[in-house]
Amino acid sequence: MAACRRCGTEMVRLFIHPKFPISLNGNMMHVLRLGSKAAQGHVVRGCHQSVWSSHTTVKKVGVDLGERKLEISTGKLARFADGSAVVQVGDTSVMVTAVSKTKPTSSQFMPLVVDYRQKAAAAGRIPTNYLRRELGTTDNEILTSRLIDRSIRPLFPAGYFYDTQVLCNLLAVDGVNDPDVLAINGASAALAVSDIPWNGPIGAVRMGLVDGEFLVNPTRKEMSSSTLNLVVVGGPHSQVVMMEAAGENVLQQDFCHAVKLGVKHTQQIILAIQQLAKECSVSKRTPQKLFAAVAEIVEYAKQLASEKIYAVFTDSSHDKISRDEAIKKIRLETEELIREKFPDADPYEVMESFNTVSKQTFRNITLNEYRRCDGRDLTSLRNISCEVDIFKPLHGSALFQRGQTQVLCTVTFDSLESNIKTDIITTAVSGVKDKNFMLHYEFPPYATNEIGKMSGMNRRELGHGALAEKSLKPVIPKDFPFTIRVTSEVLESNGSSSMASACGGSLALMDAGVPISSAVAGVAIGLISKPNPENPSEIQDYKLLTDILGIEDYNGDMDFKMAGTNKGITALQADVKIPGLPLKIVMEAIQQATVAKKEILGIMNKAIAKPRLNRKENGPVVETVCVPISKRARFVGPGGYNLRKLQAETGVTISQVDEETFSIFAPTPNAMYEAQEFISEICKDDQEQQLEFGAVYTATITEIRDIGVMVKLYPNMSAVLLHNSQLDHKRIKHPSAIGLEVGQQIQVKYFGRDPTDGRMRLSRKVLQSPAATIVKTLSDKFSIAVGTSNSQASNAS
Repeated sequence: MAACRRCGTEMVRLFIHPKFPISLNGNMMHVLRLGSKAAQGHVVRGCHQSVWSSHTTVKKVGVDLGERKLEISTGKLARFADGSAVVQVGDTSVMVTAVSKTKPTSSQFMPLVVDYRQKAAAAGRIPTNYLRRELGTTDNEILTSRLIDRSIRPLFPAGYFYDTQVLCNLLAVDGVNDPDVLAINGASAALAVSDIPWNGPIGAVRMGLVDGEFLVNPTRKEMSSSTLNLVVVGGPHSQVVMMEAAGENVLQQDFCHAVKLGVKHTQQIILAIQQLAKECSVSKRTPQKLFAAVAEIVEYAKQLASEKIYAVFTDSSHDKISRDEAIKKIRLETEELIREKFPDADPYEVMESFNTVSKQTFRNITLNEYRRCDGRDLTSLRNISCEVDIFKPLHGSALFQRGQTQVLCTVTFDSLESNIKTDIITTAVSGVKDKNFMLHYEFPPYATNEIGKMSGMNRRELGHGALAEKSLKPVIPKDFPFTIRVTSEVLESNGSSSMASACGGSLALMDAGVPISSAVAGVAIGLISKPNPENPSEIQDYKLLTDILGIEDYNGDMDFKMAGTNKGITALQADVKIPGLPLKIVMEAIQQATVAKKEILGIMNKAIAKPRLNRKENGPVVETVCVPISKRARFVGPGGYNLRKLQAETGVTISQVDEETFSIFAPTPNAMYEAQEFISEICKDDQEQQLEFGAVYTATITEIRDIGVMVKLYPNMSAVLLHNSQLDHKRIKHPSAIGLEVGQQIQVKYFGRDPTDGRMRLSRKVLQSPAATIVKTLSDKFSIAVGTSNSQASNAS
């Protein structure tokens, strides 16, 4: 006997004789005279049978978004899942499934897992790894999974602690329409047509801005020329559930208009999903239990601790650690008294009762008294200090401190060969091939006075780093000759370390001499709201907080991060903890963030107002070597031997730019000097005169070979082969047959170079006729030039 993995119902495998009726008591099934198939065995899985039977009819709805139609269907694929939907735009299709257990978990939070997976087959490719199958998760998959998670998580009922999994499968990708927004709509549809408790649906669109025109769900080609990439997720009643944006200094008024336009289009998707759910006629399940604090215990906790908690939250002398310690002490005392009075209470109910009182007290201070726990008013910034050039050997460095959030940013330059090259599947799906600017975010446990395992990058670090990278990317010059890596290490954290990373990264880039178009600053805006008692979906009162602390993020309703320059917005991310935000609050948050951003930029400009004119002396150097095709074989060496030796001995990186140009990257000026000497050494005997086609020159024999003689036309040139067939009119097998010796001078005629391999073409045979000839004399001259990126090959004269 086994149990169903989804709901725990016991399953029995039956081996039954076809002629004997058997009755099974309970809620299993009744078997009467089973046929011959039953003799082979039958698995009773009543729970899955009911799920399957509720999804047997194919239903489809469509939404017109601009020039493209979005289609959502259910009832054909993955019918054992609680909810399944396929979303299609053009020829791009995404299937999303949702499954939730019916027994609660031991976790004290909503255990939601969202996985978005790119499939090679969907893009018509085969993975290039050794096993030729999908391995691990890519950055794009993780970032898209986080995007979906942040869109659907706020709409689950409070206290719904049941394991829930949403899987997004790419079925087909046409290379025109991006699948990430389709996956958000697919998750919304899958949850809406399921019996999983969820207060949706939601709708998602991507907004682009091309030549002043706003585009809804633009194609990949249109996005390549768009100055805005905004994903907006809307809820019912034109509310905003989630936003993620990257822009190239988009003006505030343009950005606000894009948000309003996007929310308007999400309402069409929501209506279509509501219609689909209505056609499916699936009633939502009633959970066994919604975890929440008991009112009686909350009231008792309030009597015990509310005044003590109020005293801590109104004492602005506390810092993060001391405030946490004071609240922890009150918690332990209060929970002990609660357990004495309510011995039968669950541990969660005891803990949550104190959390409820603490959260209510914190929020009431802000809403009713316009006060914050650190003594600031609602729109004030924390104290900010900036330093640059912290460590001299680094290419660029900066320390950004905002309150108790401290971030150390460094800049490193490397060759263009060091840029990030995405895998072929991500390239086929998203179109991103490589990038020469990256920002890596690190959040060690000591930043919050904790102990933890240092084991690579987690999803949170990847998401925060991607946001800070999007903030800075628009100001990086497109033609910068190096790959840039910014590392942001959070040394102290008490709120919005990702926006501190954007500020510190901007300072470090200017310190490194990167000619960024403008400084970038970022800030986080928080929200404390009070719902309408008669209609909880409406907000009765609210307060927006500028530059929020960690505790304000924890006890608040929103984390609204925005970064940009003095001119416009470069990145934005809005995470909402309540079912939705009215557009009015979103517009106010953008305005409040814009004011704070300009104030931060003014402080940053005092540390460094513009990029350094020159990079540091110990920084890397890039120069070019112009090598004529005729000299390339000598420069590269047999099988690339000379280039490999050059890179191994000097540490430089060499890449070919075009047919005659090689780019040399040296990590230091000394390495470049060594590389130049090396190049001069290997090329010193490869200097070419300007030879006249058809002219006759005096050549000196340097070596006798079986197939011919090696000759030089001038002292510093590389010896070239004069084949036996070009020595004499007579056919000879060895040069000694006509008396040739090493050191002997002979007359040869020059016929240019072989167009395929650049080898010099000489002939002695044609001079054996009695025609008169004029012998040319030559002098030494260089032909390989080493210089800066603007230098060209010198022409022999």
